[in-house]
Amino acid sequence: MRTRDFFYELPPERIAKTPLPERSASRLLVLDGPSGRIEDRRFGEIGDLLGPNDLLVFNDTRVIPARLYGRKESGGRVEILVERVVAPDAAWCHLKASKAPKPGALIVLEGEYRGTVQERRGELFLLKFRDAPVDEVLQTVGHIPLPPYIDRPDTPLDRERYQTVYAQKPGAVAAPTAGLHFDEALLNRLRRQGVAMAFVTLHVGAGTFQPVRVEEPSQHRMHREWFEVGAETVAAVARARSLGGRVIAVGTTVLRALETAAQTGTLRPCRGETELFILPGFTFRCVDALITNFHLPQSTLLMLVCAFAGLEPVLAAYRHAVRENYRFFSYGDAMFVTRR
Repeated sequence: MRTRDFFYELPPERIAKTPLPERSASRLLVLDGPSGRIEDRRFGEIGDLLGPNDLLVFNDTRVIPARLYGRKESGGRVEILVERVVAPDAAWCHLKASKAPKPGALIVLEGEYRGTVQERRGELFLLKFRDAPVDEVLQTVGHIPLPPYIDRPDTPLDRERYQTVYAQKPGAVAAPTAGLHFDEALLNRLRRQGVAMAFVTLHVGAGTFQPVRVEEPSQHRMHREWFEVGAETVAAVARARSLGGRVIAVGTTVLRALETAAQTGTLRPCRGETELFILPGFTFRCVDALITNFHLPQSTLLMLVCAFAGLEPVLAAYRHAVRENYRFFSYGDAMFVTRR
């Protein structure tokens, strides 16, 4: 297996740069993993694919305005993406500058907030905020961290739409995008239908966009992300199983959290950091179906979907989506995929 095996051609115009006016108005490509059968539907019809004993599991993380702009003492511009807040006044960050700042360097942010680089570990820099807590700085001058393929400044609309309607726990620097298609009206319809719902938390890191740069995917080092699977969700999974229902992950982040918590063979309450990298050949212990957006060529997320439903069926579905003018990536359309 090679990284190039997960490549597909995508015309740039297929990348969705803005959300649709209505969340649930997106399209839905249904892929049956065992047979490879493809069906074109609308996301608002998702209830037709769910039974009354099925369980939807959502990621309730909340995207923080993690992108900051500033300048070095020399005047050079700096773009900062907060990866993880580790103290009220400190965070690990990605820094983009013409020349990487050294420990001790002062950075002046918008609003004249100041930060000092404390140390560097690999691609991350520890930034200590001097004038206010990290939270205050982000809420005052932070920008929504749109993915790199949405090459435009963020807008006030992004603060609402690059966020799920059920987001609760701040900490993500990228949205769990499969959940962006659900609005309150759709959720209420599914509840009335008898579909059960549960939540995990996984704070999506910037590493979700990190490309696989090695020829063999197994040599790729996965980034770490904080997650929690609580006792209530474990009980909800057991209840769905006892009733003959399916466990349906709303997004790859939910799938990774659940499968991490089930690595011993039994799903248990679990919290901590996961660096689980799912490749074809992985043994799934918890999730039966997956709702997910379309992912970048040769990405770890596409590899995960291929592990779930098969390399050739997934790539065939992607080629179909390109031909049928589906919208791709974070603000794009969705897939409903059953496990092969």
